Amino acid sequence: MKTAIVILNWNGEKMLRTYLAGVEKYKGDAEVFVADNASTDGSLSYLRDNHPGVKLIILDKNYGFAEGYNKALRQIDAEYYVLLNSDICVTDYWLKHMVDFMDAHPEVAACQPKLLSETDHESFEYAGASGGLIDRYGYPFCRGRIFDTVEKDRGQYDKPMEILWATGAALLIRSADYWRENGLDGRFFAHNEEIDLCWRLSIAGRKIYCLPMSHVFHVGGGTLPKGNPMKTFLNFRNNLTMLYKCLPDTELNKVMRMRCILDYVAAFQMLLLGRNYGDFKAVIRGRRAFLKWKSDFAEDRRRIQQGRCVENEPGRLSVSIIWQYYVKGKKTWLSLTGRSQ
Repeated sequence: MKTAIVILNWNGEKMLRTYLAGVEKYKGDAEVFVADNASTDGSLSYLRDNHPGVKLIILDKNYGFAEGYNKALRQIDAEYYVLLNSDICVTDYWLKHMVDFMDAHPEVAACQPKLLSETDHESFEYAGASGGLIDRYGYPFCRGRIFDTVEKDRGQYDKPMEILWATGAALLIRSADYWRENGLDGRFFAHNEEIDLCWRLSIAGRKIYCLPMSHVFHVGGGTLPKGNPMKTFLNFRNNLTMLYKCLPDTELNKVMRMRCILDYVAAFQMLLLGRNYGDFKAVIRGRRAFLKWKSDFAEDRRRIQQGRCVENEPGRLSVSIIWQYYVKGKKTWLSLTGRSQ
């Protein structure tokens, strides 16, 4: 099999009813799989009754996004995997554009389409917009979305671009590259796992691209809504862990010291802005959880750094996005760099 589209589902019957038919319509030669993370709603009966052409992989419990995909993909023999959220509305030729590009560029490990909002087709979608980047202190952002500033899509980011990370909402990746880095880090459960995987691939000299000639529409926020303390906890714990694994030796201590300051500033800012006390506690818990399990990742860090093939990974900026955004008022990729690429 050349291409497998794999949708990881957990109690997502509503989204499957809305968007799966479109995936089947525009799948081209790909096979469609739904990997079910032990759903308790009617997802499985709906799939069996209405989508007999979709192959089911039934997992025995909810393994989360990261390990759920690992367990599902181990059961699929394909050249390309497409990790696709259940709340994605695909378009004609979305997949062909990406597969053709990957066929022509063997140095590229993974790519993503342009993500637009399903609720506002003229705007980028938060989760991936037109390609993922990261600043010197580990804060992810995108062409088309920096923090809470989400731009209208006016074609300003329509050129293919090498990036640091491709969104897990619609990620096409070579199976060989996926497994050379041992897949997503299952310990993360959810959040930052696709950034971590793409960063590891970039360190190893592989390339990640955004291909805006392909576009899809994304609902977003379907699993854990913004402001959920568990989402805050996972984001902070996993982001710090990713930094520990991937930062070069020359930057690690300096960045981690600054992140300690920035994280506590963020926690107290949440209180001052009136967000619930749960988010404040989630930041503190996230930092403590990272420190508690940090030693578990020492061997990962050693392996990643020993395999480093590049000194400066594309898509990792040397500036602080917080300083640029809040102090200098640069709230778009164009204003930050003066260019679309």
